[in-house]
Amino acid sequence: MQEQRPLTQFSKGSGCGCKIQPAVLTELLSGLRIGADNFDKILVGNNQNDDCSVYDLGNGQYLLQTVDFFTPMVNDASVFGKAAAANALSDIYAMGGKPIMANAIFGWPIDDLSLDQARQVLQGGHDVCKMFGVPLVGGHSIDSKEPLFGLSVTGLVSAADLKVNSGAKDGDAIILTKSLGVGILAAGHKRNLNSAEQNEALFAYLTRVNSVGQELGKIPGVHAMTDVTGFGLLGHLVEVCQASGLMAELNAGALPKIEEAQALAAQFVMPDNAMRNWNTYEQFCEMSAADAFAWINDPQTNGGLLLSVAEESVDEVKKILESNGDEFHLIGKMVAVSRDTECCVRL
Repeated sequence: MQEQRPLTQFSKGSGCGCKIQPAVLTELLSGLRIGADNFDKILVGNNQNDDCSVYDLGNGQYLLQTVDFFTPMVNDASVFGKAAAANALSDIYAMGGKPIMANAIFGWPIDDLSLDQARQVLQGGHDVCKMFGVPLVGGHSIDSKEPLFGLSVTGLVSAADLKVNSGAKDGDAIILTKSLGVGILAAGHKRNLNSAEQNEALFAYLTRVNSVGQELGKIPGVHAMTDVTGFGLLGHLVEVCQASGLMAELNAGALPKIEEAQALAAQFVMPDNAMRNWNTYEQFCEMSAADAFAWINDPQTNGGLLLSVAEESVDEVKKILESNGDEFHLIGKMVAVSRDTECCVRL
């Protein structure tokens, strides 16, 4: 039997921080964008920055499709599998939908890592899918230099409940459902700096599924919804602002921070891709609160839901989140863009 070895030693990047940076991705997809202009049944394609593609079934229901995978951000194989599955399922929930079926994407360095660890990854993914009633019915695997795991997920949503980035409205409250700092904790874990308590907090955040999104999608006053992942809070909020033609005013003092990550942030323990995020989105941000830098750029893996909510619906959203055991953080508001500014996010 092969010796079990630290998974993070085999990954150049980790978690959702593995994403190709937006500028490079834009170049790669040049001329390859597909949306409603190409196929009349496609409502959301890769011409937008939403969490899923959307196909109109013609019966008041929309078919949702997403694929999400990454390399290990933790050395615990089971937690890696659970985090990857949770992250993929959350794409469906972030658009107000219900996942109905999943297939696995799996890569493993067969000669370097044990098959027992590989099975733990798959079991972790299976366990999360089973918990939420999603059959993991198939997949595809390869022998690869870096371990990777994720899911292709199919979901359904009623036409009235679909949430997209472009729906935010002037005056909406900006709400976040998980504290920030997952990337910071993952960086500490990878560098063997974390205490047992810090790793416990990291594992808990990584594996919590944003299933509450399906219920939030039924609220008309939830105008836009997405999940915060590899591009950080700043990047994903910029996407919402640009799609909706609005600006976000954030209250830096209201940004929620994972308690166990704060000591690491104070020591400048941050993932490399935090700077990548800033280099991409700095041009869209006016930031006077320098201490917010680490938190708004931190690449989250399976981060929280980011909501743009009508003022009269905030209490309803809060009640649902709290009853479901989720966090509620009111961090700012959406405002109209003035003619003399090019920024999207101000804090």
